[in-house]
Order: sequence, then C-alpha cells, then structure tokens
Amino acid sequence: MQLAHIAIDRLNISAVNMRHARRAPDVSGILPSVRARGVLVPLLMRPNGAPDMFEIVAGRRRYFAAKSIANERGEAEPLPCAIMEDGDDADALEASLIENIARLDPDEVSQWETFSRLIKQGRTVPDIAATFGITELAVKRILALGDLLPKLREAYRRDEIDAETARHLTMASKAQQQDRLALLADPEQYPPRGFQLKQWLFGGQSISTKVALFPIEDYPGLMVCDLFGEDSYFADADLFWEKQNAIIAARRDAYLEAGWAEVVVLEPGQYFHSWDHEKTPKKKGGKVVITVSHRGEVECHEGWLSHKEARRARGKADAGEEADTPAKPSRPELSGPMQNYVDLHRHAPCAPPCSIMRAQHCA
Repeated sequence: MQLAHIAIDRLNISAVNMRHARRAPDVSGILPSVRARGVLVPLLMRPNGAPDMFEIVAGRRRYFAAKSIANERGEAEPLPCAIMEDGDDADALEASLIENIARLDPDEVSQWETFSRLIKQGRTVPDIAATFGITELAVKRILALGDLLPKLREAYRRDEIDAETARHLTMASKAQQQDRLALLADPEQYPPRGFQLKQWLFGGQSISTKVALFPIEDYPGLMVCDLFGEDSYFADADLFWEKQNAIIAARRDAYLEAGWAEVVVLEPGQYFHSWDHEKTPKKKGGKVVITVSHRGEVECHEGWLSHKEARRARGKADAGEEADTPAKPSRPELSGPMQNYVDLHRHAPCAPPCSIMRAQHCA
C-alpha cells in the first residue's frame, strides 16, 4: 500500500464506501482537531480509473472536515492518503467497514447494507465473520435485517421502530410486515411491540420448537427461525397442538399400563401446586399429574396426592390393619385378691368408717 499526500480536488467518495450517498456527516467532533493540526490519520483510497483521480474507501468524515476548513481559509492542504491497489470491491468494502467500526460504530442497517454487498461480491458468512472478528451468528443476525421491507428498515434506522420489534419482524411474512406498516402509519392505532408483536405474529401463541415432544422432522408445517433469539418457532400453532396432544395422550396411556392408579392431564395453563399435595408412591395410590403450558411445555409430576386424598388413603390403610389384627385382652387394674376385697366391701352393709378401718386392720 502506497502512502502519499493528495489534493482534495482529486478526491471523491467511492461507491463502495459504507456511507456513500448518505447526507454529509456530522464533523463537529473532529473539526477542532483538524483545524488545529490538520488530518493526521491517512484516508484509505484507491484509483478510480480517471488519470490522477482517487476515490475514498474510508475516511469520509476526515475528508468533509478538511473541505470545511478549506472553505474557511480559502485554501486546502493535500491530505495524507494510503492508496490501495485498484481491483477487488469486496476488499474495499471490508476496509471501509473495518475502519468505520473502529472509529464510529455504524447502525445495524448500515452494517446490513455493507454485509449484503460483500455477499454479492462473493464473500461467505464465515469470511465476513473472520474479517471483522465476530461470530457467524452475529453476521447472520445482521443479514436477517434483509428480510425486512425497505420502509421498515428505514424506520428502524430512524429509531421509529425499536431493536426488539425490528428483530421480531424479521420472522414476519411480507403480508404481516405490510400490516405492521399500515398500523405504524395510522396515528389512531397502537402497533404491537416487543413480546406482544411476537404473539401477534404467531396468532397469539409463540411456541418454540424446543418444547416439542415429537420429532421435529415429523412436523409438516412451516417453522420460523429467530436468529436474534437463537430459537425457532412453529408458524401453525393448531398443527403443533395436534401432534403435541397425541404424544401427551400416549404418555398418559403408558403411565396407566405401568400400574399408576390415575393420570390427570390438567388444562393448558393450569398450574400444579406441590405444596397442596403429598408425595405418595405408586403402590400407595399415588397419581401422575401432567401439566401443559400455553407455550407448549409439558411436565410430568409422578407420585402425588392432594392432602385430602392422602389422609383418606391413610385412613383406609389404618382400618385395614385393625381388621386384620385380633383385639388384645384388657389388663386388670387390680390383682385378684384385692379385686375380691373391693367387691366384698362394695356389697356389704354400710358401716361407720372406724368399723371399716378396724376390719381392714384385722384382715
């Protein structure tokens, strides 16, 4: 790469510059430094085909700051430049994005624009990830913004749509995105955002493929990938429940065949409160309770009875033990001779206490 000082009038912005065709940048942050010391960091550029003319691949803000100073002073100093070899547009795109990320983080839509152009130039997702030192998933997340309609991308760039909403919209069909745009344009409407938007997209239910009890490959419907949440969802909730309920019924039958007294499948969304139950094994009449959440999650609680059922079960067990055990004879409170003596005085005519005392003494 050749270093040289080049006059401003021989420079223009390259079409591969990631900020090409955007309005003039805000240079107020670097203008005092450029005014005092000039441009110190070389601009990155390459020949543009015309004799002695160059196009700026990276360094657009420094270029505009230098032009502003030149207009103030009526003269312009040549700018320090690093000249790339003429040729690969992908290399120039990478150089532009690398420098801009290092100096001024671009918005995600700008990154998507540049990543998309790199893909068209033949770069792969692993290539882009390795170049910019980020994960392949991060690249895929940026590229997922390409699934948005252009008007939605621009709304996201202008902060009219928050990041969570934009990411959920990447899973929406084009028709749903059009509906979302219509809601956004109507001042009397309140478009769903964030988690509510995800519910709206999936007809009130966003069911992750992670909760499926059946093999995913057996699901004939459409599944939508959420690159930002590292998850995927069933687009057809009714079809999901049809297959999920079939597996739940099979599990219930398997528990009954295994000897459980009862298997209770609660209504979707109904909770199982363990504190209102007692742990009870199968041989003592314990039940299996199966809970199902609105999001499709299934959990099996084995060996439980309600407190009332557990008391009733214990009462039956105690009654059975009593019936099987013969009654023990009661033990007399007095010895035989003493009991005879008590009976003698109980049936004798009433006598004064002193006579009774003498009789006891004589005895």
